Amino acid sequence: MRDAMKRYYITTPIYYVNSAPHIGTALTTIVADACARFHKRRGQEVYFLTGTDENAPKVHRVAQERGVPTQQFVDEMAEVFERTWRALHIEYDVFIRTTEARHKRVVSEVFRRLREQGDIYKGSYQGWYCISCETFFASSKVGEAKTCPDCGKPLEWRDEPCYYFRLSAYESRLKEHLLAHPSFIQPEVRLNETLGFLNEGLQDVAVSRTGSEWGVPVPDDPDSGVVYVWFDALLNYLTATGWLERGEAYLDIWPPDLQLMGKDILPRFHATIWPAMLMALGLPLPKRLYGHGWWIVNKQKMSKSLGNVYAPLEVAGSLAQASGCELPYAIDAFRYYLLREMPTDADAEFSLEGFEARYNGDLANDLGNLLHRTLSMMHRYFEGRVPAGARLDAGLADLFAQQAAQVTEAFEAVDFPRGLREAWQIISAVNRYYDEQAPWTLMKQGHSERAGQVLYAGLIATRLLCGLIEPVMPQVARAIAHQLNLDTVPCWSDALVMNALPTGHSLRTPKPIFPRLQASHSTDTPVRTSGSDKTVQATSTTAMQDMITIDDFKRLQIRIATVKAAEPVPKSTKLLKLTLDVGGEERTIVAGIAEDYTPEQIVGKQIPVLVNLQPALIRGIVSEGMMLAADVDGKAVLLHPDREVPSGSVVR
Repeated sequence: MRDAMKRYYITTPIYYVNSAPHIGTALTTIVADACARFHKRRGQEVYFLTGTDENAPKVHRVAQERGVPTQQFVDEMAEVFERTWRALHIEYDVFIRTTEARHKRVVSEVFRRLREQGDIYKGSYQGWYCISCETFFASSKVGEAKTCPDCGKPLEWRDEPCYYFRLSAYESRLKEHLLAHPSFIQPEVRLNETLGFLNEGLQDVAVSRTGSEWGVPVPDDPDSGVVYVWFDALLNYLTATGWLERGEAYLDIWPPDLQLMGKDILPRFHATIWPAMLMALGLPLPKRLYGHGWWIVNKQKMSKSLGNVYAPLEVAGSLAQASGCELPYAIDAFRYYLLREMPTDADAEFSLEGFEARYNGDLANDLGNLLHRTLSMMHRYFEGRVPAGARLDAGLADLFAQQAAQVTEAFEAVDFPRGLREAWQIISAVNRYYDEQAPWTLMKQGHSERAGQVLYAGLIATRLLCGLIEPVMPQVARAIAHQLNLDTVPCWSDALVMNALPTGHSLRTPKPIFPRLQASHSTDTPVRTSGSDKTVQATSTTAMQDMITIDDFKRLQIRIATVKAAEPVPKSTKLLKLTLDVGGEERTIVAGIAEDYTPEQIVGKQIPVLVNLQPALIRGIVSEGMMLAADVDGKAVLLHPDREVPSGSVVR
């Protein structure tokens, strides 16, 4: 019965509060949130834990340097984390802090139990210690420079009495568990790293520290200082279930189904000390530990001293300001970029250029354009209502179902890059379908029933995508649902219903979600780093300087349009509003050619137009594409075919 009641338990590591959140901590927390939302949308009850690690000596040291009481400092920093996570649309169930009384009680009780059964014993320690990593290193791991093998900072020599945890006694059991449960550590490269770490042999680890009054005091032996911060911090996962306080009811949550973290804290702590502690307590082990790679910047690990630590909210805010995208959608775009480029078995380069490319390509040109294009034609041809008899073609229905199954499998495996690639195949399929079926031509030829059938595919695709992307972009999913005039974002199973929009269902007027970002904006847009006064200067270049692949070029849909009408845009000396015939499809674009051409000069002309550009709101006018013209000494020169061709002809 309890197994049926158990909630799906997801955790992030708890984060040191010595500095504000950055894109590294944001990645882990956004991945956890996306996993939690995914499982909730499939009808599972989820328990999502995150929080702050506040008992570390380095946290105490930073507070002293700032001249504030340590408790006041950690209170303020915990609020910074909570506020940041809320702004990033992260919906955790519990935010735990290791300075809470309930957590200190758990740490003390575990320490006592393990000491009483002989798994913790008293001794002394001599060795090199990194205060930044909160880690001791064997002399064999330390070079002549006496710097930390992990972070490179100077090590301190420690010679002190301490308590040890008998980690070596669990080496064989840990190896057996890893070999018997290969999915315990993911991805596979992390499993291999952990097995390599175990093969070097496990040594007992010191679990107390002297010389500091900040932390959880060693129970019944206050002269021995405080409990080692890693022993203390790992137990937060147990504290949050109500262990000690709820009797066996804590098993409604325990064990964790998925524990997420960066690769650096997996082998030494989460994959060895943590399961050994649970084995010593006789408690079930987590089902899956997932260690993702790092974000690196300019081929270097992020570091405040290098000034390459990006603050997530400022990156999203800069995009919103430059593009005109509403901030909630810009934040979702940031979430999308982190998950689409998520480092899995290797590290990945974070860059503003990459973020902008994903925004313009995947979000503005693909997702946003499909929604706006479909709704615009539905309003133009069918008064914004689903026409009678519209149903999805069987071939597309099968393809949509196959892609949704691939997305489900990938998200279950925490492989968001693959899942999002599979979801975007739906967009590509509908765009190809539109090009092949040409609903604008069908309408011109009087085949309105077939045109409605074709456009219905776009409606069902965007409804399906609305459900599939909600774990990644919750606010964008709600915006799509609103424009489709749905009461809510469909849950996972409902999203798979292929003919869910009935005849007569009304659709709202389309509004661009992702206004296109001009490629050159970031050359002038500094982004402040987290916890630093330095700036990271973006290095985007103009489109003329960027190399593209043939696949990039194939994504551009350029057609010949005939200008049916032209008029000046009010209160502008540069802009003309053009009404175009694009093969039977009427479109409006705003073009900056008023200083070079009068409306009379351009009406009747045939011009090339980029038709799959995300619509943009310009001076209150929705512009649905972009005309192509030569730039000669700052003046526009129209391009046109050397003889008249049918409107809508493809430019190759």
